[in-house]
Amino acid sequence: MSLKTINRLLLCGILSFVGIAASSQTQNKAFLDYINLYKGIAVEQMEKHGIPASITLAQGLLESGAGSSELAKKSNNHFGIKCGSNWFGPTFSHFDDGRNECFRAYENPRASFEDHSQFLKKERYSRLFRLSVLDYKGWARGLKACGYATSPTYADRLIQIIELYELNKYDRDPKAPYVPEPARPTVNVVLNTHKVMTNNDVMCIQANSQDTWDSLAKEFAIPKYKLLEYNEAIEQVVINPGDFIYLQKKQKKGHKHFGKNYWHHVKQGESMYSIAQLYGMKVSSLYKLNYRDEDYVPFAGDLLRVR
Repeated sequence: MSLKTINRLLLCGILSFVGIAASSQTQNKAFLDYINLYKGIAVEQMEKHGIPASITLAQGLLESGAGSSELAKKSNNHFGIKCGSNWFGPTFSHFDDGRNECFRAYENPRASFEDHSQFLKKERYSRLFRLSVLDYKGWARGLKACGYATSPTYADRLIQIIELYELNKYDRDPKAPYVPEPARPTVNVVLNTHKVMTNNDVMCIQANSQDTWDSLAKEFAIPKYKLLEYNEAIEQVVINPGDFIYLQKKQKKGHKHFGKNYWHHVKQGESMYSIAQLYGMKVSSLYKLNYRDEDYVPFAGDLLRVR
């Protein structure tokens, strides 16, 4: 983004509105809303391309005015990327350094984030990828040195945003081993052939090969329709050995010990339903926490929040 564009945003009050002025060190709701909305996509881009999520978020915040710029609202362009000779997709005319300049337009913000990652994989930015994904200061200064922006304070602004909103907590070295998921269920009592446990503070059992909805409803003296309701299931859903079957209503979020920085890494064969059952949470909440609609099908390697 050019110096003129950034100065124009400043004059319009966009950046002061969202609270990153040097004189103010308080977090602003507009920035926090943007971060909550797009941090999942930024983490996905980091896992896929090796660009720090903190850098992606900070650039999106700065260059789109936390999503309030005309480019972001009318063309889903969150990074101010111009058309260029190799762009053959939709375009949007916008006044920048001159009248009716050509900017890239995207179907949705996710496409803008992906194109931003591809943009940074050009040869001129190649030396950035020799830096650690945890070195957000090196990335910020490297972007300025490689000519990403003409503003002399561009790197400092990125660093200020990252540190004020603690965006570096989303950065993770993809080469580092994943921390094993903590054991969730705790055994309370043995009833008949099943161990009654609590998972996410909800009573449940783990099914065996003989279990059916009818047999479990009878064993635990719970009406079958209630048992199905607790598990967000219909009678035709097959119970598999090892499945968690809940004897109470599930929670809206995963257990608090997972924390806000925890991400579930989708494994082959998992569905939104099976993941929700694993964490003792409602399927609708899992969709909502990850800003997904019901058409979304998780793929191995996807990252999902559970609280």
